[in-house]
Amino acid sequence: MGEFKGGDDNINRNGRPAGSKNKSTKHIREAYQKLTEDNLTNMSIWIAQIAAEDPAKAMDTMIKLSEYILPKLQRTEMTGNDGEDLFKNIKFEFGPDVNDADNRDIPNIEDYV
Repeated sequence: MGEFKGGDDNINRNGRPAGSKNKSTKHIREAYQKLTEDNLTNMSIWIAQIAAEDPAKAMDTMIKLSEYILPKLQRTEMTGNDGEDLFKNIKFEFGPDVNDADNRDIPNIEDYV
C-alpha cells in the first residue's frame, strides 16, 4: 500500500461532497431495486396471501415497503421573521357548539305530540 505523503497534490482535501452517495451504498441500492423489480409479481402474491389472513398486517407491510420507494417528508416548523408562532391568532369555527342548548335549533318535542 501507498504511504500518506503530506504534500501529495492528489489528496482531496475537501472530502466527499455533502449528500453524495458512497459507491458501496449505490451498488447495494441498485441491487435491491433490481431484486424488487424482478419480484413485483411475487410480491403482489405474497401481499395477497398476507391480506387473506390479516388485512391490517398486509396494509402495514405495504406501508413499510413504500418507505423504500417514497421519500419521507421532513417536519417543517413555520415561524415568523422574529421566530414568533405564525398560527397563534388563528381560530377555527366549525358551527354552533353542540353543548350550547340556548343557541341550538332543536324542535320542541311537545310541538309534535
